Amino acid sequence: MAGVGSAVRRLYLSAYNWVVFYGWAQVLYYAITALLGDGHEGVYAAVERPLQLAQTAAVMEILHGLVGLVRSPVTATLPQIGSRLFLTWGILWSFPETQSHILVSSLVISWSITEIIRYSFFGLKETLGFAPSWLLWLRYSTFMILYPTGIFSEVSLIYIALPYMKVSERYFLKMPNKWNFSFDYFYTCVIAIGVYIPGGPHMFTYMLAQRKKALSKAKTA
Repeated sequence: MAGVGSAVRRLYLSAYNWVVFYGWAQVLYYAITALLGDGHEGVYAAVERPLQLAQTAAVMEILHGLVGLVRSPVTATLPQIGSRLFLTWGILWSFPETQSHILVSSLVISWSITEIIRYSFFGLKETLGFAPSWLLWLRYSTFMILYPTGIFSEVSLIYIALPYMKVSERYFLKMPNKWNFSFDYFYTCVIAIGVYIPGGPHMFTYMLAQRKKALSKAKTA
């Protein structure tokens, strides 16, 4: 039974990784096509649906960690996926004024290249039991450029959205109300920007440590 369970697990994770890989490949293709055609103003419209689907599918990775399907710590997975969902739905989708900004292009391209590499790496590991050394290197090296460009784009787009939040008062809950509770989305986003200041370097340091560990292990294998 253990062998059957392991086979089912590998089949599921293989399918999951390749399906999401295809989603991010679409995002990158549509983004580049839009950039070459209509310029950066048309990128969001071109990638909106596949971006939302591919990024929202990442919620499953939190569940994978919680139930033990993968060894990735939820404490590392949750903030990264949470911040991306926040940008995808809480900023870009919620405030259309941000969608034509050039930083949407840098955000989408940074995310999509990162995820194409990551999902193909895990897809091959689950399907074949191994991944080529060059893909291992890409998996643990490209973040040194793509993580800073992605984080900069994320923080900047939140900041750009702030005036539109204040004017529209979207997702605000004012007193008095039947719950006797108030919520200010504007200040929540200001706090979120503040969290990026220690959070970004912390995640970058964590990924550097993971890189050293993974590449050292590959050399001794």
